[in-house]
Amino acid sequence: MSAPPDGLPVYRVLTGPDDATFCRRVSEALALGYALHEGPAVTFNGERVIVAQALVWPAQTPVR
Repeated sequence: MSAPPDGLPVYRVLTGPDDATFCRRVSEALALGYALHEGPAVTFNGERVIVAQALVWPAQTPVR
């Protein structure tokens, strides 16, 4: 697939509490074909850990 499905953007940042739901969201994006862009960013909001993970759709390299 040369473009992300369902009109999704080429670049996405998922954010949320560091829990199973967040991990499932990232896993679903990976299963669609997205790739991780660098490592996650992690912070603490005074109550719990919040994570941000950037994802990119792999660029199609032209065949020469």
